[in-house]
Amino acid sequence: MADNLLIVESPSKAKTLKKYLGSDFEILASYGHVRGLIRKDGSVEVDNGFAMKYQVIAKNAKHVDAIVSAAKAAKNVFLATDPDREGEAISWHLLEILHGKKALTNKLVKRVVFHEITESAVLAAVANPRDVDNHLVNAQQARSALDYLVGFNLSPLLWRKVRSGLSAGRVQSPALRLICERELEIRAFVSQEYWSVHLDSHKGKTKFGAKLNEWRGKRLEQFDVPDEATQAEILAALEGKPATVANVEKKRKTRNPTAPFTTSTMQQEAVRKLGMTTDRTMRTAQQLYEGIALSDGTAGLITYMRTDSVALAAEAVAEIRDYIGANFDAESLPANPVTYKNKSKNAQEAHEAIRPTSILRTPASVKSYLSAEQFKLYEMIWKRTLASQMAPARFDTTGIDITVGEAVFRASGQVLVFAGFLAVYEEDVDDAEDEDSAKLPVLEAGESVPVDKLFGEQHFTQPPPRFSEASLVKALEEFGIGRPSTYASIIKTLKDREYVNLDKKRFLPTDTGEVVNKFLTDHFAQYVDYQFTSKLEDKLDEISNGERDWIPVMEEFWTGFSAQVEEKKSLKRSEVTHEALDEACPKCSKQLTVRLGKRGRFVGCTGYPECDYTRDMNETAEQKAEEVVQVIDDRVCPNDGGQLIVKTGRYGKFIGCANYPKCKHIEPLEKPKDTGVSCPSCNAGMLIERKSRYGKLFYSCNTYPKCTYATWNPPIAESCPKCKWPVMTLKTTKRRGLEKVCPQKECGHAEVVMTPDQLAAQAEAAEAAE
Repeated sequence: MADNLLIVESPSKAKTLKKYLGSDFEILASYGHVRGLIRKDGSVEVDNGFAMKYQVIAKNAKHVDAIVSAAKAAKNVFLATDPDREGEAISWHLLEILHGKKALTNKLVKRVVFHEITESAVLAAVANPRDVDNHLVNAQQARSALDYLVGFNLSPLLWRKVRSGLSAGRVQSPALRLICERELEIRAFVSQEYWSVHLDSHKGKTKFGAKLNEWRGKRLEQFDVPDEATQAEILAALEGKPATVANVEKKRKTRNPTAPFTTSTMQQEAVRKLGMTTDRTMRTAQQLYEGIALSDGTAGLITYMRTDSVALAAEAVAEIRDYIGANFDAESLPANPVTYKNKSKNAQEAHEAIRPTSILRTPASVKSYLSAEQFKLYEMIWKRTLASQMAPARFDTTGIDITVGEAVFRASGQVLVFAGFLAVYEEDVDDAEDEDSAKLPVLEAGESVPVDKLFGEQHFTQPPPRFSEASLVKALEEFGIGRPSTYASIIKTLKDREYVNLDKKRFLPTDTGEVVNKFLTDHFAQYVDYQFTSKLEDKLDEISNGERDWIPVMEEFWTGFSAQVEEKKSLKRSEVTHEALDEACPKCSKQLTVRLGKRGRFVGCTGYPECDYTRDMNETAEQKAEEVVQVIDDRVCPNDGGQLIVKTGRYGKFIGCANYPKCKHIEPLEKPKDTGVSCPSCNAGMLIERKSRYGKLFYSCNTYPKCTYATWNPPIAESCPKCKWPVMTLKTTKRRGLEKVCPQKECGHAEVVMTPDQLAAQAEAAEAAE
């Protein structure tokens, strides 16, 4: 047994460190968190100084036992969990467990912190250990207690007042509010028409365009040409007028590189550039940080990936500047190192931005050792870091004013004259308008230009865009909701709880999400308020810095929150889930309300259950009435003799009984196609072609639900030569072509009817015949 025990969080990190520390160290992994709050009411004792009841996490119990055994045998114990607030708390939990098991008697126990897994960083950290930072631990304790108290008090309220299985969280709820409020903005948005007027011209072979900027001495604003008539009037006034260059303005513009990555900016850019989710980005970054097996051994490729600092270590900057000097022209290297100011006022937990552990380890040199996602993310981090120390890009911009009668048109363009950092990396942005980079000919003031075309363009104002993962992370950071390490988990929770859906990679709140958000904003407005959430995060940061005690913060929060929870317990469910409409029920004249059901929101009568009137949220009363009168002539329900009518359900139109809900008979609107094959299971029915709710064809017995036999493949009335099952099915695959297949899994008989080449020839012949 080695004299020194070093404990890390991840087993893959343990393998990397073993190479650096040698046989004097035994390295074990905790596999993440080792203890958690007991998941039941009372685990945070609010009347006992917010004392917390912990238990070892079941799935990590065996790893904890191994650590305890190794600690008893070792002389020195080093706690090398991740270098952030959460990692500090894990070290503290390990200490508590080891003390409780009397495994640390007469031993040196120290905390080891490194922000990159390189030999020099690890050896330096082990040579300069410290004690566990209780300020960081207290901040994490307070965060856990706050999250527990909010979750264990708000979630049961949601179960009783809305629906079972729902949850509310201290930071997830304000994030949900952001998405819901954006959706309300979009619904309330009224599009407004406006027009722009354009001039097309040319000089030599260079064509260019200009936009009307001034009309009759007035600079035009967005809505100054509000309709087609106005633009037609302008065009008529300009018809036949010559065009003259009034002014040519040339400027030199520079664009500075962006700062190295923080957790937030890395997540945003990975979503935009790489199409990765925030959760996948963090997991991939974790792999790059913990170590990759290279030709010369395992090494961590990037620094710690949970940080809101944009600073770079002096040694890293020196190496980057040497690389730029050796691989780019002299103009690309600034005279002095480029420094960046931290936007976050609490960027102390991690001392560096996310960067490669060595800029000399180029993406090309490690590509063969990385997965596709690892390579893409590493390349992006490497390029961003390199670009951050390069010279600004320079552009020559040109603005040309062209007069036509009483109008002044503006043409603008720019030319890149020195790439600088753009030779390596350019940041993507969300929902940005295209930058005007048109190529313009050389023109002089007083010069005449031809009027090739004068025309107007119609536009409509657009609603604000829904949040993407990238723009949501940006908004969370701007509002101070959560911290870099929590953004991915916030988004994952909203998806897992089905409070939001992704539509074209944009967040759309579900009906459940909207009802939960309305409940929280109506009745717990303070606790989903962005400022309140941000200030509470600031207080947690002050606790971690030793500027504030955590118990008073907890007391202040709990006093107001607990009182509000008690007050809201008397709410009726209908006050939460029902939203009154200014509309009377067409059946009984009582008021209609919007309410939440198992399948989302719908309109229903307050007279329920005496009145069963309901309709879809997006359906009008007129459409509902029209639907009801679509009677199927000369057909009655086989169950109770009621009139059969066409109804519209979740998956489209179908035939149902008019006596619903007393009678629930339904049948498809289109008559199913008969295959002419007898059901092999019951021998009483016939197999018919049906469509699943997702539109996929399948074949089942027409006596359903008495017989439930079904198959995805088209049936044929032939017996299997192997097992004698009375039906075979047809199946087409790319590899074997068209086959006859026995539907009995235990049989598995298959025979080729037509090869892929024969199928292709048949398809070509059919196409030629058409």
